[in-house]
Amino acid sequence: MDDHSEFLTNSDLIFGPKGHRRWPDEVKARIVAETLEDGVRVREVADRYGLRPNHLSAWRRLARDGKLVLPAPAVASGPAPGPVFAPMIVEPETEPAEHLTPNATLEIVHGDVVVRVGMDTPATRIAEIARALAE
Repeated sequence: MDDHSEFLTNSDLIFGPKGHRRWPDEVKARIVAETLEDGVRVREVADRYGLRPNHLSAWRRLARDGKLVLPAPAVASGPAPGPVFAPMIVEPETEPAEHLTPNATLEIVHGDVVVRVGMDTPATRIAEIARALAE
């Protein structure tokens, strides 16, 4: 028999051969997000999932450090928010586009943050960056 066998349960937990639980990052993120709701205590959420509160606190620390990506918060009431647009300043072209060098960059400025991307960056990636800056 394979000593490295694992299986998923209905709750997305992974159990190893010795019965140790492994929590996928998506599940960790959902559980941490529950602890961020108003009036919810870490201990209550930990008890609900059979975790130790200090284990859940470690996951919260990972989220704070940007090592665990949390799901977007649900909107409590009202329609879903529409797209958010970032202001764009278009300056007159200083040289024809066909003369741009391969190293030409596009600057996205939001407050003190300046993001420089290559001119060959796909529009979808530029939109993702602009959306992240607007949050």
